[in-house]
Amino acid sequence: MTDPRPPILSLNAAELEAWLGDHGAPAYRRAQVWSWLARGAQSFGDMDGLPKDLRAALDRDFRITSLTSIAASTADRGLTTKSLFELDGGHSVEAVVMRYADRSTLCISSQAGCPIGCPFCATGKFPFGRNLKAHEIVEQAVDAARVLAAEGRRLSHVVFMGMGEPMANYNAVVEAVRRLADPELLGISPRRIVVSTSGLLPRIEQLAKEGLPVTLAISLHAARDELRDVLVPINKKYPVRELIATAQAYAVKTGRRVSYEWVLLAGVNDTPRDARELGALLKSKLAHVNLIPFNPVDGTPYHAPGRASIRAFQKMLEAERLNVTVRDTRGREADAACGQLHERVLRGRQPVGAA
Repeated sequence: MTDPRPPILSLNAAELEAWLGDHGAPAYRRAQVWSWLARGAQSFGDMDGLPKDLRAALDRDFRITSLTSIAASTADRGLTTKSLFELDGGHSVEAVVMRYADRSTLCISSQAGCPIGCPFCATGKFPFGRNLKAHEIVEQAVDAARVLAAEGRRLSHVVFMGMGEPMANYNAVVEAVRRLADPELLGISPRRIVVSTSGLLPRIEQLAKEGLPVTLAISLHAARDELRDVLVPINKKYPVRELIATAQAYAVKTGRRVSYEWVLLAGVNDTPRDARELGALLKSKLAHVNLIPFNPVDGTPYHAPGRASIRAFQKMLEAERLNVTVRDTRGREADAACGQLHERVLRGRQPVGAA
């Protein structure tokens, strides 16, 4: 049975302050509650400094979080941890914490499942569940901040590259970004937040007007419509050249370089032809290409290229005068590809909402 109490982060600042006022507490207590959440409080009883009767009232009326941890995996000698959370109603989502020498990054989910249907992605193998609410997105970050704080680390970066198409849950994602950036909660600079999309052009245009200097990442994977129609089916509605034009308009308006994500599939999109086409497509653009070695997904026809092939493709793109990075492949043994932990844990269970 779902706990009937609403999670505390389902209230915005004004709503929580109104509740505090109704319970005889000053508005400044709201910032204290948020500060405790950001520091990893796992219960209202942990919030030292709040009056005892206020802590009891909070515990009576609210939950700390709506997320229930149901599985976890670790890789890279503890540097990468992946969590599977159950949401209210029974759907589940993944979040991945990646620790580096100079930062700690959370890969966050915005939907339970994904409606886009890219054939190389494990998330798309299960029926689409639902959009996450803004507080469910933020709760993933609060949980990561709690884990990292116990290690003496701070959550510094967030990438919306977990389960789901962020732009298909636009309002909740933008609200979550604003709350992640709130200095009274997690205080993560929008410049350290990446919002990815497979190419929902109207939402990219809308995001450019929000006044949020987040990095836009385009899940590109192919530079010609013939191939991208297969790899990213929404391309049939929003073709490549229209997508690039819209993304570059975002770059011009915000002054933020666009990141183009390219999952490398052996023999599919790692050829000299692909390099030439991508070079022509992004010529003179404010752009950066992230090459991502494919994390194998059972039941797909795709394979990861070898290191030599990855390096060769990188050199071909550099010859096209593109800025290129090969993304550090983290957590293969941690089911790190999007949706893989979900698939492993829930393989024998009927997905919620399935017939």
